[in-house]
Amino acid sequence: MSNQRKKIIILGGGTAGWITANLMATHWQNKGFDITLVESPDIGIIGVGEGSTPPLKGFMETIGVSESEWMPACNATYKVGITFRDWSVKPGFTEYVHPFVGQPDQFTIPAFFHNSYLRRKGVDLEGHPDHFFLATEMIRQKLSPVAPENFPFEIAYGYHFDSGLLGQFLRRVAEKKGVRYKVATVAGAMLDAQGNIDHLKTTDGEALKADLYVDSSGFRGNLIQQSLKVPFISSAESLFNDSAVVFATDQEREYAPHTISTAMKYGWAWQIPLTNRNGNGYVYSSRFVDDDKAETEFRAHLGLLDSDVEARRLKFKVGRVAQHWAKNCLAVGLSQGFIEPLEATALDMVQETVVRFIEAYNNGDHTDKYRDDFNNRISARFDAVRDYIVCHYRISSRADTDYWIANGTNEKISPSLRSILMSWMAGKNITDELLDQKLDVYFPNVSWNCLLTGKGVYPSQEQLRSGNELAHKYKIEEIKDFNRRCALNFKSHLQQLHLLSLGDGG
Repeated sequence: MSNQRKKIIILGGGTAGWITANLMATHWQNKGFDITLVESPDIGIIGVGEGSTPPLKGFMETIGVSESEWMPACNATYKVGITFRDWSVKPGFTEYVHPFVGQPDQFTIPAFFHNSYLRRKGVDLEGHPDHFFLATEMIRQKLSPVAPENFPFEIAYGYHFDSGLLGQFLRRVAEKKGVRYKVATVAGAMLDAQGNIDHLKTTDGEALKADLYVDSSGFRGNLIQQSLKVPFISSAESLFNDSAVVFATDQEREYAPHTISTAMKYGWAWQIPLTNRNGNGYVYSSRFVDDDKAETEFRAHLGLLDSDVEARRLKFKVGRVAQHWAKNCLAVGLSQGFIEPLEATALDMVQETVVRFIEAYNNGDHTDKYRDDFNNRISARFDAVRDYIVCHYRISSRADTDYWIANGTNEKISPSLRSILMSWMAGKNITDELLDQKLDVYFPNVSWNCLLTGKGVYPSQEQLRSGNELAHKYKIEEIKDFNRRCALNFKSHLQQLHLLSLGDGG
């Protein structure tokens, strides 16, 4: 790389834009990069992505921000998993916790794998995941996942937060790292003779020129889709949801560290606890229900039929662009794709995209040498997430509406997912299938097992038989006691949040 400074323009703020700005500013500090984020005062952000997976913790550590700094500023709470309700109608499996798996769980996972495998083979063993993971106990007792110094095991956890406040907080952090902030509305991009972006033109007639452009303009995809004409590959055949209605409600006095996902007639509803309110949303398919009927159903679900609380309605498209890095433009966030918010993977995808781009850009001496490798890697991750989300719907045992019948009989699923489900239904160990497809790097074996067992994809009770002594070698009461005793080490969720508000996360 020459001594000339490389100029980067990030188009669009919001959480994705500011995560990008912070990661680039951190990794390229003192490396000759000049980073500017341009945001329009006339375009709002979607702002409903209020949950995360554990990698957000690593992001905050990377940019040098402590929980006591950012969590109180963003009304944030902890998250150790997702509770799924009413996705299954099978007796004993109408609810389960999908946990974030930490080090203590390594002691109980062998028992979970043993029992679930033999139950698929027809042995009458306890195979519900709630009995095997510490997260379930922490949710039950409403505990914080922050481990004390004398508890020598890592606990995996994510967060809930106000996405608008998080974007504002990350802006302040980025500006301290030297990122410039410019308020302007971009009318379009001007291309050069090779088809690269030459400059951005604002509505005021100003030309904004850079070496590299980052498209964080949301579903519009102003640069990647509109200017560079990168095709969008839809996933609508396998993921039917395209709409959402969103409410905020009052916070309860006590709340557990989990997202609640409740299956509804035409989709599913989330409940996310923040310190000042509950975030609620109903994600549904407009092919099966109109917006007014969906809002009425959701209001009834929340007990708000007679309330005048205002609802926000959103439309979205599911899928991804064919190239995340095209010409001299990188797409991040909604501009690169969206695989609905069921497992809160959106911010994880932003982090992965930016970190892998920085890696590829550095390895190529700040050229596009490794662009194809990068695009293939990120597309594979998108497709793996899509299949994992599709699986939730495909294996649901609900059949009370046309929506759920269509999901449960949908044959427009990928060969990858079809092979996983066939392996599971044949009673095989799906570890081999995941390894063969190299999918364990996205969602590990234990996650797939939790998903399939939690929704009760087992032989029916009348098909089960008693096993021998070796089959019953793990005692459920001993596992429950192990998790109960581990849980003794943790403060209550509210107590830990109170300590953070005082500037003490210890």
